[in-house]
Amino acid sequence: DTRMRMEMVTPRPSHCNKRAYECLARQLPALHTTKGLLRAAVAVAMHEMDKADPDAVESQIDELTAKIDRRITSSHPSAVMAHAHDVLFEERGFKGNRADYHNPRNSYLPIVMRTGRGLPITLSLIYKCVVDPLGVPVYGINAPGHFMVGVDGSMADHAVRAVTIIDPFDAGRMLSPDEAIGVCRNILGDAPMPEEPL
Repeated sequence: DTRMRMEMVTPRPSHCNKRAYECLARQLPALHTTKGLLRAAVAVAMHEMDKADPDAVESQIDELTAKIDRRITSSHPSAVMAHAHDVLFEERGFKGNRADYHNPRNSYLPIVMRTGRGLPITLSLIYKCVVDPLGVPVYGINAPGHFMVGVDGSMADHAVRAVTIIDPFDAGRMLSPDEAIGVCRNILGDAPMPEEPL
């Protein structure tokens, strides 16, 4: 009786790839961590991609982080960001897929890692996963109609806190707050902007 009752309340995938469902369920307790978020994003891709492998994607991310780390001679956030931008946007060529924006493949992290083309949110996640371990905190910015990242450029003594806004979809373009609002206005067109801007 007890086992039967447990089976009745335990959620089971009915319209989802079982392997993807199980991978996503394992990440739920760790979604607040960068690695947990990364692996959960790969689990979404696993629904459509039989060969999607969270370990393989995590290894590719770690390789990018290590490549940047080997070049860093200063721990200042601007130095870390300069090397990160060289590797991610100049060498690997990550940028938004403007030509085929609505293609579902832009949402699948293993494909984005391979092609370098994706949506604002998938490219922002890659940026965060690569740069966070280098000691420079990266935050997602869910801007109206778009997704970007904010990089914490605080000095070591934390006397000054400066956030740099970066648009990974636009090949890592750094934006002022006014420029970021302009990007959102261009996307939204005539739709009203929220009262609280970026």
